[in-house]
Amino acid sequence: MKLDILFCSMMVCTFSLPSMVHAEWQAVEKTHTYAISGQTGAELYASIGERGPKVGGMVRAIAHTDFKLTWTRKYEPQDNNACTLVSAKPKLIITYTLPKPSKPLQGAMAQNWETFISGVRSHELVHGDFIKDLVKAIESTSVGLSVDADPNCRKIRAELTRRLGELSVAQRQRSRDFDRVELSDGGNIHQLILNLVNGAGSR
Repeated sequence: MKLDILFCSMMVCTFSLPSMVHAEWQAVEKTHTYAISGQTGAELYASIGERGPKVGGMVRAIAHTDFKLTWTRKYEPQDNNACTLVSAKPKLIITYTLPKPSKPLQGAMAQNWETFISGVRSHELVHGDFIKDLVKAIESTSVGLSVDADPNCRKIRAELTRRLGELSVAQRQRSRDFDRVELSDGGNIHQLILNLVNGAGSR
């Protein structure tokens, strides 16, 4: 997942200033589709393998969740030469990429596909929730952060970068752990694939 964010962090910090502002925000969520061909489960799954989004530039996936995150931040020098981050407003855009048959499916295959894509969509929405949790954690860590001996508000940016980088690493690991369970033998996505390829209307 791409993290497009202005990072910042702290050396000596406190979190209880009365001027702290936590922004009210909502993620913008979009869905993009890519076309696949076929009228059976096996054909559709093969087409996903040929046309699915590339992850890491190489491996193709069934679906993908990406996001863009930017911040509007307000730093204020304090009378004691400290610098405090008094507000941070995120702008989060989450994009889900899902497969879509290029032609209408018939009979039992249409229902089989709907079961499959609903499960895949639910999986990706969990990744979206992880991203929202990351933004909330960044906001909690950022707002109210204060660094001593920083009248030009430079140290605070460098330290915040380090701290938020750690949050980003934790979020990516959380997503990897979730995928590992879902894609393992007997896992949810594994079962969805088997049902798509072998289920009603798939032959």
